[in-house]
Amino acid sequence: MKPSDPDKLRYPIGTFKKPFPITPEIIKIYQRDIESFPQRLKNEVAHLSEDQLNTPYRSGGWTIRQLIHHCADSHLNAYIRFKLTLTEDNPTIKPYDQERWAELPDGITPPITVSLQLLEGLHYRWTLLLKNLKKGDLVRTFFHPEHGKEFRLEEVLGQYAWHGNHHLAHITQLKKQKGWK
Repeated sequence: MKPSDPDKLRYPIGTFKKPFPITPEIIKIYQRDIESFPQRLKNEVAHLSEDQLNTPYRSGGWTIRQLIHHCADSHLNAYIRFKLTLTEDNPTIKPYDQERWAELPDGITPPITVSLQLLEGLHYRWTLLLKNLKKGDLVRTFFHPEHGKEFRLEEVLGQYAWHGNHHLAHITQLKKQKGWK
């Protein structure tokens, strides 16, 4: 990959592609990715300096710090959407503007430990929830008004497993490009 290839910089692992069918084996992979994400993220950023954390992963992109805070915001929303979908009949979820959220003070300035700790607790609870789902729970749906369609939880699980891996790849790609440890 050339460092200037904008699609590779923006989507280093490609965009999410929903497999068909979504098998129990695929679900296990998604669950494993969700469960391990906080530790994998923590490992990738453990030795980065403040200057490195404040470096955008691509021109016009978020800084590593913003990526970490964004993951906390995004995965918190996903967890809430899961709980709504498991307790209500096809709820309409509340969209949010992730770009504007990332520009708020709590998305720019806090130490990354705040969001790393949030992700650790959140993913612990999310994993506990996932491991205790009943047959049929993952085919429950919510309605997403921005997309104008319903989403099954099994697909959303895959999207968020991908989402964590996607942002991890932004960080590992930048570290490699810059020669950071």
